[in-house]
Amino acid sequence: MSKTADAPLPLPTADDSGRSNMRWFVCFLVFLATTINYMDRSVFSFIEPLLHTVKFMGWNPSADKFHQPVFDNNFGNVIIYFQFAYGVGFLIAGRIIDKLGTKLGYAIAILIWGLASMSHSLVTSVFGFCIARIFLGLGESGNFPAAIKAITEWFPVQERAKAVGLFNSGSNVSFFIAPLIITYATARHGWRAAFLATGSMGMIWLLLWLLFPYNKFRRGATTTQQALAPVVNEKHPLSSILTNRGTYAFAIGKGLTDGVWWFYLFYLPQFLNRNYGLDLKGAYWYIVTVYVISSVGSILGGALSGWRMNRGHSVNAGRKFAMFAMALLVLPLVAVPHMDKIFPSNPWPATLIIALAAAAHQGWSANLFSTPSDMFPATAVSTVVGIGGAAGAAGGAAFTWLVKHTLSLHPLIVFSTAASMYLLSLACFQLLVPRLGPPLDVELPISTP
Repeated sequence: MSKTADAPLPLPTADDSGRSNMRWFVCFLVFLATTINYMDRSVFSFIEPLLHTVKFMGWNPSADKFHQPVFDNNFGNVIIYFQFAYGVGFLIAGRIIDKLGTKLGYAIAILIWGLASMSHSLVTSVFGFCIARIFLGLGESGNFPAAIKAITEWFPVQERAKAVGLFNSGSNVSFFIAPLIITYATARHGWRAAFLATGSMGMIWLLLWLLFPYNKFRRGATTTQQALAPVVNEKHPLSSILTNRGTYAFAIGKGLTDGVWWFYLFYLPQFLNRNYGLDLKGAYWYIVTVYVISSVGSILGGALSGWRMNRGHSVNAGRKFAMFAMALLVLPLVAVPHMDKIFPSNPWPATLIIALAAAAHQGWSANLFSTPSDMFPATAVSTVVGIGGAAGAAGGAAFTWLVKHTLSLHPLIVFSTAASMYLLSLACFQLLVPRLGPPLDVELPISTP
């Protein structure tokens, strides 16, 4: 493989302890980027009730809220354009980040998506929204390949899922902050101001990232990464990745389950509005509850595999045990469509079931995102994550198509499908990759003060 900014460094020594302790600051920066990433993509769903008065979106005031085919089609199409671009972007972004290195690749990604987010404030048609969402998707697709690569470069194998869970909790924290910012901005300046308020935060993060001496302080290659190096042929790296069953195991896992998370992300405000009559202000604490519990699931679910490994279990046993546990916790979703009939004026039962499933998804995701670093060297991780991310976006678009056509009148189909995806995904992963980890599953410890 050609030399890049992220070529493996010498093995860490006892003098690296100070540098290695900076790994938590790197995790914090990635956490902030992920928070901003989800704020920018979720603005559109949070302002959905406000779009009922935007003429070009097609809301019919003479029809009831469950029979809005033009609006629902336009709203769903804008989401699908984002997901399509997000998927295509993943195929490009992962390879570019492996070539350019984490620092430069991440900087370019957030510059693109921050500007694209702010450009939403200028649109005057559904087509304009679609164009803005395409560029947002292309830029945002760089977040996870860069983030997972950063975690691989800074954390040992036992800590990676926990670190992924911590930074990925930023996707939940965004839902504490975004509604407050959006409510404040839209109340004073209309729906367009919401995109300016969140998009500008990416520019602040970009400055912090550029000032941080990432390449100077990042840790060296571990023995695990050295053991995984032969997995990728240096002369033909991409063909090695594309012929490895682990690539397809990860991609299937993303393709089957990412759409469920997209569903929560884009349709939870609408679900609360149409089933319980809650506007964004009224739905705030229900939404916050879902994502507070999701954050707990992200961290605990991510830490679960490391906890198992630290008690003598293999990487394979630790990761798959945690993924299986999370898959079981999603199953109660099938009860959600019945909650508004059993508790017609109480959104809490449905909210808490969704919160449990969302927390399980985040714990699942923390472990699934860690598997590329269990199967591939750091120089290939972003490419693999990019391929999986593309599959996840395609799965998300397919699930969104199902949702926009069936959620209002046949919600049981949507929630039952969502509940079953995780066990199906894990079964496919097990068939393709019976054993995770390199031939010699050894990791050098990181010393701490």
